[in-house]
Amino acid sequence: MPGLAAGAAAVGHDRAMKITFKLFATLTDYLPAQARHTNVIELEVAPNASISQILEPFALPHKLVHLVLVNGTYVQPAERLTRTLNEGDTLAIWPPIAGG
Repeated sequence: MPGLAAGAAAVGHDRAMKITFKLFATLTDYLPAQARHTNVIELEVAPNASISQILEPFALPHKLVHLVLVNGTYVQPAERLTRTLNEGDTLAIWPPIAGG
């Protein structure tokens, strides 16, 4: 189902919550075609879904998941396996960017 991330079909009484998911630069290619021009989609995720679980259905190469922000705050790589989100949060992912 489009817009439904891992963990959204939670077993039991857990209700799905809505978050905003943004991918930047070359990562936009991993979004559904209709979202690539805006780089953002709304997702329904289980309240207990970790950042890693939310990312899983998008098959992002691990080496390209460089900068992870929740509501503009950096999330360390070690925290991404266990960090969960709240209703209305924004999860943004940036690949490594080179420039000068």
